[in-house]
Amino acid sequence: MEFYRILVPVAGSQADEGAIELACSLAKQQSRSKIFAVHVIPVERSLPLDAEIKPEIGRAEDILGQAEKIAQEMGCVVETDILQAREVGPAIIDEATEREIDLILIGVTYKKHYGQFCLGDVLPYVLENAPCRVLLDHQIDV
Repeated sequence: MEFYRILVPVAGSQADEGAIELACSLAKQQSRSKIFAVHVIPVERSLPLDAEIKPEIGRAEDILGQAEKIAQEMGCVVETDILQAREVGPAIIDEATEREIDLILIGVTYKKHYGQFCLGDVLPYVLENAPCRVLLDHQIDV
């Protein structure tokens, strides 16, 4: 399989590092591959979409800076972007469609909600609506 355009949504979790590392490994297998890391800032409905939410923007810059650092250590270049949207899932799908992404690679950690394994709201939405392949990199705490 060839993945020339890989989208890695990052949220600031421990799973981001593994997802970026895996994206770099996959990208190195093809000479023309590009990696795009995005962080989506959810904007409350009471605010305009283009509202400048300084604390969240600062956090997003830190998260994307860490992704760039990990990629650089692996000899890769990552193009980063901060997105502001009402919902995270649709923003990821829109970005994947706009950039003609071949693979969405998402790092996930084991979560429990009321004692049950839980994927949250974003992952099911992405899996159901993705215009390309989706790879979940399940991180296990050891």
